[in-house]
Amino acid sequence: MKFTVLGPLTLSDGGGLRALPTAPKTRSLLALLVLHVGQPVPQDICREELWPEEMPPTAVQSLHTRVLHLRQALAAVPSVGSLRAAKQILATEPGGYALRLGENDLDLHDLEHRLRVARQAELVRDDRKLSFALRDALSLWCGPVLGDTPAGPRIQAHVTSLEERRVTLLEKCVEAELRLGLHHELLPELRSLTVYFPTHENLHAQYMIALYRSGRVAQCLEAYRQLRDRLVRQIGIEPSPRLRELHAAVLAESPELTAPGPGPAGRLSPSFGSRLLSAG
Repeated sequence: MKFTVLGPLTLSDGGGLRALPTAPKTRSLLALLVLHVGQPVPQDICREELWPEEMPPTAVQSLHTRVLHLRQALAAVPSVGSLRAAKQILATEPGGYALRLGENDLDLHDLEHRLRVARQAELVRDDRKLSFALRDALSLWCGPVLGDTPAGPRIQAHVTSLEERRVTLLEKCVEAELRLGLHHELLPELRSLTVYFPTHENLHAQYMIALYRSGRVAQCLEAYRQLRDRLVRQIGIEPSPRLRELHAAVLAESPELTAPGPGPAGRLSPSFGSRLLSAG
């Protein structure tokens, strides 16, 4: 049995997807319990998540009914097989409920495992292994987090955190791949990312470096100009000092901006671009 939240909320078992309740609030309750897997979630927290604005008089009974529907859905999963077993998985706790899952029953557990591999690669400064591990972790996202499930305030906080984590991991991955000299290969991805995140300075800095190292200086300067115009027009601020430093280095054709070559023991030597991206 496997739950996923890094995309649509799904449950699979035996290689196939299993039906989950379609009622929006029942799905929200399940998402809340999955995001707090192994932890008791008090009933009042559940009710506040499902009815954040105005709680109906029937909220307590409605919550109990939704828990029953979730247990019935779990009981229909072959590896669970009965309502009694489902009650062990979606357990009643003093004042609340807890979802009990195994170590490999949630994609967030897979994410943590893959990130441990990435951290080990980072510790030994192995950019190639780091790139592979981060791409492996990023492959777990298959769309907006819980994109098919209504989100109250607590679910939304988790969604925002996981989406921010995705971008942070992607930045770190691109930085490693720039150190590996993969600027040509990264151009299409970075172009799309700067469109999707039009005021994200670090992604634009990575795009500028990839353009410059690919011999596209005019496009590099145009990318900076467009970003600056958006920052000034939409937010009322100038680009950060580190981005202005990168722009100045491009104008000066600084030799430190060139792609790094092999360093000692096969390690890529530091570059001006990587120093800028790692700053701040």
